[in-house]
Amino acid sequence: MAGPLIALVLAAEQLLSCATIPAPKMNLSGTSLRASAAGRFRTRLLAWYDANARELPWRQKPGSRKSHDPYRIWLSEIMLQQTRVAAVIEHYHEFLRRFPTVEKLASAREASVLAAWSGLGYYRRARMLHAAAKQIVRKLRGKFPPTAGAWQELPGIGRYTAAAIASIAFAEPVAVVDGNVERVLQRFSGKALKPENLWLAAEGLLDRDRPGDFNQAMMELGATVCTPRCPMCLTCPVVELCATRGEMKLAPKAEPQRKQEVHYTLDCRDGSVFLVRRPLDARLMPGMWELPELFPPADPRKPRFAVRHSITVTDYTVQVWSLPAPKSAAGKWVATNKLERLPLTGLTRKILGKARVL
Repeated sequence: MAGPLIALVLAAEQLLSCATIPAPKMNLSGTSLRASAAGRFRTRLLAWYDANARELPWRQKPGSRKSHDPYRIWLSEIMLQQTRVAAVIEHYHEFLRRFPTVEKLASAREASVLAAWSGLGYYRRARMLHAAAKQIVRKLRGKFPPTAGAWQELPGIGRYTAAAIASIAFAEPVAVVDGNVERVLQRFSGKALKPENLWLAAEGLLDRDRPGDFNQAMMELGATVCTPRCPMCLTCPVVELCATRGEMKLAPKAEPQRKQEVHYTLDCRDGSVFLVRRPLDARLMPGMWELPELFPPADPRKPRFAVRHSITVTDYTVQVWSLPAPKSAAGKWVATNKLERLPLTGLTRKILGKARVL
């Protein structure tokens, strides 16, 4: 009987964690919690983070007083923009292997930087990272800015990223608001706070003795406990202070994904593959290398294989053919042992990987 009983208990807990349980609303009016409640919030959240923080390669042990490496923190924050942690870790290690210091990054060719970034998408991030590295080396003599305000003067650094780097690497007492933090604050207040009020609320909660750990704890809470759907309220360290205690639907439904089918040819001969380069003025992935695209071939044979790929709001079904490249395709033959040096689109890398060319 123990097995079914445990299953029933777990099912009940899951239902409770997904339910909206009424609770007295906290005084988070768009600026800050009451001082006493804010103090309890900080204490409980940091204790939970110290015990439960995920081990990530760019993080130091929570509570550590050691100097944090601003280069690694900066790189991780740029990579994590609009990208899942699991997808970032492998690219993070490889990028650091190629460019272990800001000086190495600044002196690299853009094509090499894009090649190391290949597969992460949103390639403007890599270009801005490269441009900022040059500015740090040439104008700041290799010294990283210690404040959020100074970080925002660099290419590709917005308010959130600047605050995250300055608080984690230099312990500047400045709060962050990303999607995870916003969700936590909205649920705790029980209100749809305006953007500037979100920042004021985050500043009011901030632990000024451990700003970097507190900011990471807020993001960790949103990413692992206070999730967009079915938040795990029973495991939340600060659930007693929450006004919502459950899912709070504030935002409109996301735009549904569009579906589209496209065709590419994989033309491999004598240890080389034929690739074309995207125009330098293309809106997406300018200057990246990819396989030639085809119109749906009028060919009785079947495609070699198919892959699925998503870009923003479009899900692509990609049919890959073993056909000669179109004569109109202006490209070049690239030896397979040199493919890693080229900035390939994520889709091209996926196709070449499945075909065992990479």
